[in-house]
Amino acid sequence: MAQPIALVRDSYPTSPAFDTAVARALLLRVSDGAVGETFRLHLPARSVAFGKQDTIAAGYGAAVAAARDGGFEAVERLGGGRAAVFHEGTLAFSWTVPAEDPITGIHERFRRMAATCQHAFARLGVLSHVGELPGEYCPGEYSINAGGRKVMGVGQRLARNAAHVGGVIVVSDGSLVRRVLVPVYRALGLGWKPETAGSLQDVAPATTLAAVADAVVGVLGDSHRLYPTELDVATLDLAAALTDQHRSPASGY
Repeated sequence: MAQPIALVRDSYPTSPAFDTAVARALLLRVSDGAVGETFRLHLPARSVAFGKQDTIAAGYGAAVAAARDGGFEAVERLGGGRAAVFHEGTLAFSWTVPAEDPITGIHERFRRMAATCQHAFARLGVLSHVGELPGEYCPGEYSINAGGRKVMGVGQRLARNAAHVGGVIVVSDGSLVRRVLVPVYRALGLGWKPETAGSLQDVAPATTLAAVADAVVGVLGDSHRLYPTELDVATLDLAAALTDQHRSPASGY
């Protein structure tokens, strides 16, 4: 019988930093054995999520300012990679998995997440491809593109006995991604091709957030026993304690 997976749909759109801290809290709690395997799918607020490489770049402060000037909060995310965008037309996901040796399964977890999204998109009539587009933002070999534009990005973070696979699906308003990332990437000194950033609605205009969420859950449910639940108090308390660590500093940093 398949291992049960908790399905969490809790969203915290008023606090992007807390939202990020929830992912970290889940990773730590799963690693400690206090919580089992969890898949979280939720609606994020407008934010630019900066990776570790961004935070040590000379232009980080200017990039944070550019994000906030564009109406996006700036946060320091859990997974690797470069700056990525969340907004009200996106779905954020995080799959937190217990693992005695999380290093050995890095690529398998990436492949599993990419395959889940690709199959979900197919159910909605969207033909997509796994792989990096030349010039895409936050480039990665497990990104997903459709119609020549990136529509899903994914990163990973490891703990002692668990792994977090998290990212974003851009359902609509790919123009928002392009608009905010142009000045952000300029500040970071990163070259990219804005025309490679898009959304599922670019190729399937009737696609909705709810339909994508249902498709992702449906694909997962075909091979896993999902049980809907809410985050426990201990996880939320830990997330609250970690929130400040995921807020980007003032732009003078």
